[in-house]
Amino acid sequence: RCDHLCVGNDICTCMEGYKLKPDGQRCEDINECLLGSSNCRVGERCINTEGSFRCMREVSCGTGYELTENNDCKDIDECETGIHNCAEQFECQNSQGSFRCVPKTKCGEGFIQDALGSCIDINECVTQTSPCHRGQICLNTVGSYICQRNSVNCGRGYHLNEDGTRCVDIDECKGPEQVCAGHACINQLGSYRCECEMGYNFNSITRLCEDINECRHYPGRLCAHKCENILGSYKCSCTTGFNLAKDGKNCDDLNECESNPCSQECANVYGSYQCYCRRGYQLSDIDGMTCEDIDECALPTGGHICSYRCHNTPGSFHCSCPVNGYTLAVNGRSCQDVDECVTNKHTCTENESCFNIQGGYRCLSFDCPNNYRRIGQTRCERLLCSDSECLILPLRITYYYLTFPTNIPVLTNIFRMGPSHTVLGDDIEVALIAGNEGGFFKAERTPTGGVLSVARLIDKPQDFQLDLELRLRRYDTVSIYLAKVLVFVTQEKPRVPYNPYQE
Repeated sequence: RCDHLCVGNDICTCMEGYKLKPDGQRCEDINECLLGSSNCRVGERCINTEGSFRCMREVSCGTGYELTENNDCKDIDECETGIHNCAEQFECQNSQGSFRCVPKTKCGEGFIQDALGSCIDINECVTQTSPCHRGQICLNTVGSYICQRNSVNCGRGYHLNEDGTRCVDIDECKGPEQVCAGHACINQLGSYRCECEMGYNFNSITRLCEDINECRHYPGRLCAHKCENILGSYKCSCTTGFNLAKDGKNCDDLNECESNPCSQECANVYGSYQCYCRRGYQLSDIDGMTCEDIDECALPTGGHICSYRCHNTPGSFHCSCPVNGYTLAVNGRSCQDVDECVTNKHTCTENESCFNIQGGYRCLSFDCPNNYRRIGQTRCERLLCSDSECLILPLRITYYYLTFPTNIPVLTNIFRMGPSHTVLGDDIEVALIAGNEGGFFKAERTPTGGVLSVARLIDKPQDFQLDLELRLRRYDTVSIYLAKVLVFVTQEKPRVPYNPYQE
């Protein structure tokens, strides 16, 4: 009835590694790994088996070892198993976890074996510390060395002592030669060092104190403008227009105007100066300092400065007018006509009347013809008459004086003539009957009389005496009126071209 063992009285038991099931007859395996009843060591993992368990290493044994049945690591003997790589001239020697290749040939004293098993001579003079006695020199030989007595040869910076047995230091600082050339000298064993003054660096190769170029090492930091290197130091300087400040580094602006470089006005600016000229002068393009007079009369606008004549003066100019007939206006440039008649500067007699024209005057006088009487200063009226010759004479003769400049536009009206009042049915005719030989004028009919206008351009000064006749037919009666018009044409704008050589 029992799976494993029956112990009497029908009681069943199980072998080690098993336990009885609840039915009291069958047996089942005990999982020692789950129950923690295994005796696996640290680094081993528990694996359950039927009726028991086994322990397995979690980590392998590594190179040169193998795992035994009892879960231990055992050294592999590479020499015995023949898995070594020793060459023919070497023999294999096993070691824990590995092996060594030992040369078969043994090197004698004074030799050392290399990795290939060859015997190499040992240089005892290098590998040993002073193998020879003091005063001797070591010479290497094959497998050994020999000691020879040394003839003392001192290196640089040393010399033999008095008995010639050893080398002693030379104090170069006390020698006759100035090794540091004015700098402090510090002696050292076999050598010396120079304590250089400020502005120098000691060169350990040439053993000299060399000047430091401060301008190159510290560009733009020592001087405001220009830096110049000198032995042991440096010197600052300034560009044109500046003076070196008291600190020897910065630059102060130089006031060039104090030395009066300009011929007139000077204005100091930062780092330079600027010359200015007074009114009427201009700065020379050659040197930029000299002020030259401006010839205002010769400027492109010079022809409009003065109405008659321009005179250049240093720094200015002045205008002048013709000697006779004109005076200079208040603006100092225009020429004003002098009214000789008002200022009483004429030469007319008491029987003459003065008439002012541009730049002069005229003395005028007239007499009435026969059968006329004078009414007022400029008018003559016909006396009563009955004969036919007298009746065809003008009822009235009136004198008129006109003046205007040359080159006035053609068709300009200069004189009008007509009856004082008009009546319906009046018939008026006007005509130039004398004085228009050159054809410079013409007369035309208008609704209320007539008009006298310019017919040709008058381009030069001249005088005209024109007779303008007006015929009025009213109530079948013809009346004649005569206007004697004296025209004085004067120079339009008297002006003298500017010539600097006449000034």
